[in-house]
Amino acid sequence: MFKSIHHVAIICSDYAVSKHFYTSILGLEIVAENYRAERASYKLDLRLPSGAQIELFFLPGAPVRPSYPEAQGLRHLAFSVDSVATTAAYLNSLGVVVEPIRVDEYTGRAFTFFCDPDGLPLVIYEEIEA
Repeated sequence: MFKSIHHVAIICSDYAVSKHFYTSILGLEIVAENYRAERASYKLDLRLPSGAQIELFFLPGAPVRPSYPEAQGLRHLAFSVDSVATTAAYLNSLGVVVEPIRVDEYTGRAFTFFCDPDGLPLVIYEEIEA
């Protein structure tokens, strides 16, 4: 019935900063960008190479995230990468703070956390070719 995750929606506090982060730093492709005058808000559709998408919203006055990262609801968003070490080094080179690399005790795969400009927990998770 369900085949894959189509998209994840994220609400940001500063549209320009988050747009730069997700496109210029993380390298996501812009699919569509819309300004909704009646709400004074933006919606930016971004695509990963897999086809999965992120909808980045800016909604004036949206409340901040209640806690990090154990609030009920979405805990984090994980991106698969070929090499966690290489990706972490790249993010660090651009000023993105990345936690120390860990190994998932159940899968044996490397992973680590970093945050988007609003403190949303993001993960890079190493994919192992079959």
